[in-house]
Amino acid sequence: MGISFWQIAIVVVIVVLLFGRGKISSLMGDVAKGIKSFKKGMSDESSSNNEDNKTDSDNSDTDKK
Repeated sequence: MGISFWQIAIVVVIVVLLFGRGKISSLMGDVAKGIKSFKKGMSDESSSNNEDNKTDSDNSDTDKK
């Protein structure tokens, strides 16, 4: 009782008819932009954390001297 190729094809045809080809491509473009901005935000956050840790360790070295 699995999903067959024809069932998937019918669902795809219905989705294309409802939303139109242009709407789906613009939606996928928006999803891609969201993923890219999420990755950029995560890399910015991790690089700022690394800078904070470096600054903290530099301050602790000067405190010990």
